[in-house]
Amino acid sequence: MDALDERAKRIVDTAVALAEREGFAAVRLRDVAATANVALGTVYKRFSSKEEILIAALEQESEKISDRLGKQAIPGETPGERAKNLFTQFTRGMCRRPNLTKALVRAIASGDPNITGRVASFHAMLTGLTIAAMRGTPANSPVTWADGVERDEREIASILQQVWFSALVGWAGGIHDQDMIITYVNAAADRLL
Repeated sequence: MDALDERAKRIVDTAVALAEREGFAAVRLRDVAATANVALGTVYKRFSSKEEILIAALEQESEKISDRLGKQAIPGETPGERAKNLFTQFTRGMCRRPNLTKALVRAIASGDPNITGRVASFHAMLTGLTIAAMRGTPANSPVTWADGVERDEREIASILQQVWFSALVGWAGGIHDQDMIITYVNAAADRLL
């Protein structure tokens, strides 16, 4: 993610506060501008939509999580245990801020072509964290790829995060609670690892 200038950061922080308080619908560009004390044109100069602002927020949150989780290996004796621990930590962290997380899920799933690359970057970051967890290495350690292992690890990491995201969408829609997200990912990890 490119570094945000002071105004863009204020816009993103304001959108996060509005989303935390009242969810996706509260992140109206006019309200973001007024609350951030910037002109509406300033918001549009930096972001084309509320989805784009929320993806910038997701990038900030992801960097924080990656920095926190990347300093040491995820605990667990096996690749499966470590992957399950990673997704449990990630799920609990995100579900602590339910309105914001639901807004982020809507932004990710919006299909807005202006954010496709940034959503792909989020998935790539999560893939890297998952592979590091499976390997038992800190996420910020140098990565070496062996031809056969790379494909298998990437496929497993991708499947796990797709299961996780699907379950997160179900949680955001009120279908189940956060424990079911963890249950679904654990079942997938048990099958795959």
